Amino acid sequence: MTRIAIAGAGLGGLTLARVLHVHGIESVVYERDASPTARVQGGSLDLTVEAGQRALHEAGLTEGFRAIARPDGQDLLVYDHTGALVLRKDTPDEAAPFERPEADRPALRTLLLDSLPPGTVHWGQAVTEAVPLPGGRHRLRLSDGTTAECDLLVGADGASSRIRPLVTPEEPVHSGANAVSLNIPAIDRDHPALSERVGRGSLMVIGVNRALSAQRSGDGSVRVNLTVRGGEDWFTTSGIPFDDPAATRAALKELYAGWSPDFVELVDAATGSVMQVRVAALPVGLSWPNVPGVTLLGDAAHLMSPFAGLGANLAMLDGAELALAIAAGTPIADFEATMQARAAEAAAESAANLEVFLSPQGAARVAELMAG
Repeated sequence: MTRIAIAGAGLGGLTLARVLHVHGIESVVYERDASPTARVQGGSLDLTVEAGQRALHEAGLTEGFRAIARPDGQDLLVYDHTGALVLRKDTPDEAAPFERPEADRPALRTLLLDSLPPGTVHWGQAVTEAVPLPGGRHRLRLSDGTTAECDLLVGADGASSRIRPLVTPEEPVHSGANAVSLNIPAIDRDHPALSERVGRGSLMVIGVNRALSAQRSGDGSVRVNLTVRGGEDWFTTSGIPFDDPAATRAALKELYAGWSPDFVELVDAATGSVMQVRVAALPVGLSWPNVPGVTLLGDAAHLMSPFAGLGANLAMLDGAELALAIAAGTPIADFEATMQARAAEAAAESAANLEVFLSPQGAARVAELMAG
């Protein structure tokens, strides 16, 4: 039986492993994290019917997903920086409850992990190098000093993929946006007024060349993201002391001076560490000629900015469709062509949306975009 190695235990890699398992095909997932809880896995995701939810259907996990999904998380409030409401989208009781519901990324990852045979994921073993062998096989060098060989290597290892260079020399480039992520652990208990302001789902506040968003998670926390247009060196040239969370929050409030205090108070309420993200993307429409014995999915194949909200959806659909192709004996090149065409459309949308969210025109353009 063909030995399939998957680099990366994110949602895409785990979906691939699960759908393969459903079809009686086993795989090994190599993951750099020491355990499932070794680092923060991110906030809430909205899974579309045609992508993320379709992937979970192929994985046989629809009921498990519905148990953790939050249909009311689809609610959306959009304000301009002065506090004027420009768009409100509530989820009516009669709406399709699972059209695009929110689900916490850690809960989704746990759902997928629990569906795999024990030992499928090798924790603390990142693929650091892959050496091509005759016949399309690869010898993997792992971060714990061991090696392994495989007939098919799948790079599901994200933006900084170690597998991508096997198929293309392209690397992500900075998008012109930088994001700072904060967390309010128990907003209902500690900040009830702010909780009401955020609502049941997501809040977006749009200014000139910057944005602030807040998104509720199922554990009662709210993730606050501040996104600013700037160069790749913005984190070092901004003057913000990112090694000191309290001083960082104070500096961020200054950065958003002139904004309504109703929203800047979200920065005050945050506690704990501060996450910095240089928003990067691979070229829109990236493709490569098929290389025997290796392929990519998710961010490794088509990293894009988060402004279309499709990254996790596409990664999961990639994983499911690749597994179905393997099970059916369909050429990997056919899977790649379909994935690349789909990703090109989404990446173009994401790049265009970034320009809208961080435009000089501000909230009016975002409201027009989100109302559709």
